Amino acid sequence: MCFYAPLFLKTNNEFIFIKNILLSFLLLLSSFVPAQARSLGKKQPSFVIAAPRLHSLKATMKSFFYYIKKNVYFCSMITNKDMAAQMAEFLLTVKAVKLNEEHPFTWASGRKSPIYCDNRVTLSYPEIRTFIRQRFSEIVSDTWGDVDVIAGVATGGIAQGALVAQELGKPFVYVRSEQKSHGLTNQIEGEIHAGQSVVVIEDLVSTGKSSLIAVKALREKGCVVKGMAAIFTYGLQVAADNFKNEEVELVTLTDYDTLIGVAKEREYIRPEAMESLAKWRLNPEQWSKDHGE
Repeated sequence: MCFYAPLFLKTNNEFIFIKNILLSFLLLLSSFVPAQARSLGKKQPSFVIAAPRLHSLKATMKSFFYYIKKNVYFCSMITNKDMAAQMAEFLLTVKAVKLNEEHPFTWASGRKSPIYCDNRVTLSYPEIRTFIRQRFSEIVSDTWGDVDVIAGVATGGIAQGALVAQELGKPFVYVRSEQKSHGLTNQIEGEIHAGQSVVVIEDLVSTGKSSLIAVKALREKGCVVKGMAAIFTYGLQVAADNFKNEEVELVTLTDYDTLIGVAKEREYIRPEAMESLAKWRLNPEQWSKDHGE
């Protein structure tokens, strides 16, 4: 099971389990009755919890948090809606969002799409570059705490990752999609050692496959990947599934739904283009097949 804003439950049994746990917790709380305690001859209200109820409460909460720890993680999460809207507006303002239904874009996964978010262009704008660096740094510290190394995914995550590493005062490495066929044949460039904790920086997540190649390479090196932070995600279910399968927590600065919401509000995208995007978003897989996948 994964959190993918909102909570995503894989099966109905999981929903029933969570519901029963929460209902039990609320029932226990409702049974905590006020008792009267006397002090210096005056009645003062206080709350006491009978030992059996306290034991039951502890058991319930222990069961709940054990289940969360074992079965729940975050696939894609936005920590601040205002930040997400600001990031979306930045992307729209600098025309990082490209639309072309007649000649669809081909993603690294091979899928066809009428939309492509070119986050590399943000590096040309100091204000936006600074915003991304600072927000990434805050997310890394707030979400994963102290880490040993920052890793960027080649190529879009290299510059962003290096900026974050500089901000946090951490070593930096970047990870290729595959080993070089010449020279030292490295897939990971930079110094990193087994046992070190890593947060991966990515510029864009579509299906997640190329991003997770970097995670796999780092884990094969013996590193502990705490999670991944990206500028933008299309929010596709296939990406949620891929991150879930690899047990990687993903946090993004903004996402597709926020981007489209801001674009509609600010009239950045023509109405006919919005209709095309709506058709694609309804069934990205079928749209890709219909347009030449």
